[in-house]
Amino acid sequence: MSILVTRSLSKWFGEVVALNGIDIEIGPGITGILGPNGAGKSTLMNLTTGQMSPSKGSLTLFGRSPRNDLSVLRRIGYLPEQDRFWNEVSGYEFVTRLAGLSGMSMREARQRAERVIARVGLAERCHTPIGSYSRGMRQRIKLAQALVHDPELLLLDEPLTGLDPVGRQETIDLLRELADEGRTIIVASHVLHEVETLTQDVILLVRGRVLASGQVREIRGHIEAFPHTILCRSSEARAIGRRVVQTPGLIGLEFSPDEQGVTIKTQDPGAVYSVISDAVAGGEVVVDRLSAADDDLDAVFRYLVR
Repeated sequence: MSILVTRSLSKWFGEVVALNGIDIEIGPGITGILGPNGAGKSTLMNLTTGQMSPSKGSLTLFGRSPRNDLSVLRRIGYLPEQDRFWNEVSGYEFVTRLAGLSGMSMREARQRAERVIARVGLAERCHTPIGSYSRGMRQRIKLAQALVHDPELLLLDEPLTGLDPVGRQETIDLLRELADEGRTIIVASHVLHEVETLTQDVILLVRGRVLASGQVREIRGHIEAFPHTILCRSSEARAIGRRVVQTPGLIGLEFSPDEQGVTIKTQDPGAVYSVISDAVAGGEVVVDRLSAADDDLDAVFRYLVR
């Protein structure tokens, strides 16, 4: 089931084209919208939250346009990239007031605020002014206000920015829990490795166009013009190199200075993995670590923008 659908969606500001005819469909689960600054991510978020109208094409949520449609907007939770706070107000008051604006009674707003603030891990500091919060705490309270009305769709613009390692992992775990509960979560970010910890379902935006979409490995699999890089750590790196050198599609081998590893570039990674696996299974070599160095988002993105 598609929750967000765009058809030939374009948005321009004077002579600046922010989005150029994009077609995407996003359903339940976590989807990453990825791209460098200026790619069009925030514009897409603003269109999705109904803050802007398309210059051309269409965008629908739950089958309807979000622009000025409260029945749609009530189903959305939004975490903006920029901070917009009353610094003298406590986190609890902030979330409670926003819950009240969604139509809850004051009693329900307070109860909901307490629950979501605890869930984002800010219960101990929720009654202190937001002006005293760190950047990571501000991110947590923004996530709390996005969740307080129990939305079906979460739109998160750079949600992990400013979080320390513990806070980042806690937020990642929470977002996964929310997705498992059936929510649709869209995460916009320019930090590729952070989104990859959340999901393998990505849409890559560059200069207002969709460069690629789907699972990271599927996208990487279509880039046949670029070699795959495989890293192998072993005290028998030279022996592994001798076995790999005859595999089809081999482009090159590079041994580490300490002779404890070899970097293999190939057009046929399956052949390389097969040869090494057979050698290990036959007791001919011992391998400490074997990994694909460029099957991640960062590598896919670099290849696609060349």
